[in-house]
Amino acid sequence: MIMTPATTATAEKRLVIVRHGESLWNRENRFTGWTDVKLTERGRIEAIEAARLLKQHGYRFDFACTSLLVRAVHSLWLLLDELGQSWLPEEKSWRLNERHYGALEGLNKAVTAERYGHEQVMAWRRGYRAAPPPLLPDDPRHPGRDARYRRLAVASQPLSESLAATEQRVINYWREVIVPRLRRGEHVLLVSHSNVIRALVKHLDGLEEDALTALYIPTGVPIVYEFDDKIAPRQRYFLGDEQDIANRIAAVIRTGSKK
Repeated sequence: MIMTPATTATAEKRLVIVRHGESLWNRENRFTGWTDVKLTERGRIEAIEAARLLKQHGYRFDFACTSLLVRAVHSLWLLLDELGQSWLPEEKSWRLNERHYGALEGLNKAVTAERYGHEQVMAWRRGYRAAPPPLLPDDPRHPGRDARYRRLAVASQPLSESLAATEQRVINYWREVIVPRLRRGEHVLLVSHSNVIRALVKHLDGLEEDALTALYIPTGVPIVYEFDDKIAPRQRYFLGDEQDIANRIAAVIRTGSKK
């Protein structure tokens, strides 16, 4: 990941991406996916601190978007409130939901690795094409049972997703919603989830599939993209103290092994 010191927010075409603050299941090291899980107090603080950092560097936004999941929605609200931009137009989309972990949702990652083997679980978690075991159609976790997705076509209601499948819906949103706003010179704030961000970074930076294994996204750390007039990335960087960011990434890497 490109890491350069950020000074003031002067780019004409800019996208800032923030992974939601720590959730209850992040803390418990459980697969979350489309399951609705609230922020921890630490997660709330992470979102507020991210906003203070953005404010310190002079960032203002014209549009904000997030998923339909409460941990991302609440993170966005905390960010906007701290930025003094609670009035900002915002959009919630299922296409910015975390990847669906299928039958793994709710399971502890380390315990799951003991059951299925470390290599298999790492392929599900960090790989590009492997999809976890799917939900059964009568599973109470099925998206069709949730009011948020009743108008979503059955074919778009996942029972499990690979990162490749997640990327397709994320890139559609990028092209249809974000790119037109960037072309108009708007500054966009996107608050979403680890795998959504990994998929978008892969697309924008032209990363190979193998590079995704080593791409970790810490909670509550702004990622800034600056674009040229053709909406090609000029640079990407984390905003904040490099050592603090390195520590947060190391903490994300360690989570898969703890129970």
